[in-house]
Amino acid sequence: MAGIYLHIPFCKQACHYCDFHFSTSLTYKSELIKALLQEISLQKNFLKNETIETIYFGGGTPSLLTGEEINLLIEKITNIYTVSSGAEITLEANPDDLGIEKIKTLKQTAINRFSIGIQSFFDDDLTWMNRVHRATEAEASIKRAQDAGFENITADLIYGYPLLTDQKLKYNLDKIFELKVPHMSAYAMTVEPRTALASFIKKKKQLPMSDEQSAGQFVQLMDAMQLHGFEHYEISNFCLPGHYSRHNTNYWKGVKYLGIGPSAHSYNGELRQWNIANNAKYIQAIDKKEIPAEIEILTEANRLNEYIMTSLRTQWGLDLDQLNTIATGSAEQLLIEANNFFDKGWINRNAQTIYLTQNGKLYADHIASGLFF
Repeated sequence: MAGIYLHIPFCKQACHYCDFHFSTSLTYKSELIKALLQEISLQKNFLKNETIETIYFGGGTPSLLTGEEINLLIEKITNIYTVSSGAEITLEANPDDLGIEKIKTLKQTAINRFSIGIQSFFDDDLTWMNRVHRATEAEASIKRAQDAGFENITADLIYGYPLLTDQKLKYNLDKIFELKVPHMSAYAMTVEPRTALASFIKKKKQLPMSDEQSAGQFVQLMDAMQLHGFEHYEISNFCLPGHYSRHNTNYWKGVKYLGIGPSAHSYNGELRQWNIANNAKYIQAIDKKEIPAEIEILTEANRLNEYIMTSLRTQWGLDLDQLNTIATGSAEQLLIEANNFFDKGWINRNAQTIYLTQNGKLYADHIASGLFF
């Protein structure tokens, strides 16, 4: 079992907070698509004949692709790899791209899941973020997708930024519940280097983010989702029963995946590799039948730490027996280091599983790094 991720590095404009690799120029879009098709072939041995269970179009803004381009990429994958008949095939989409005609076109592809970048249902918040779409488009895009028969939908929201009061967050969440969206990803606003937001804050044109606000709104978020029957199955992800993101869940469970495109990452259990984050250099290398990637051979410590980081983020928690399969005796050593977190009430143990408490979820990264080998 494995997954394939395709990075589509194009956007209409740059969100102020985003540090993902993308270009706002579509000049080389056709050349990039050809390079993606070629890389799919060049990377055919990376997953060692694993069956593909999930395909994920991320970015950037993959909804800028035409139906024909999506079909070409999926067809190439199915020609090279064995793809499960029930594969989850996700397209990240901006609300402004999901007009009636575009959704009709996408219905003619193998896409069966949308990840819609809502972020907020307030126009002033969207303007502050430099998003292209408006609040009315956010709501309408979900309804149009549902009317066309797309039931497997997830929506993204952002919290913890100066404009977002607790009342506005409640409105955003209530709108998700009202629209009957079965899955939601919620991310605290973070200030990444080399973004417009970081520059605004440095120049004192924008207030810094508040850790206290982010923590309080995260608790508000967790309480509201639980009240409406959503499982908090990963730190940033919530779903109604049975509506997990299969692709992302596989990341957290250590399943192999292949990343195609500039800046895309890959993992096959033995090594991790990541492609160059430059469209022109990526295309040039692929034209020469070279994969422009750096490679890291995973050490035992790498594999232990990665398992700790990813497993603790999920509701399934960290399996001590699984830890010992990576390195004998590692579970016992981890339990010694974990005592402080047990005492603080941040983690609990159930038989051979360690998992975060609700308070512990506020300190997930700190806890994981404290348990690293």
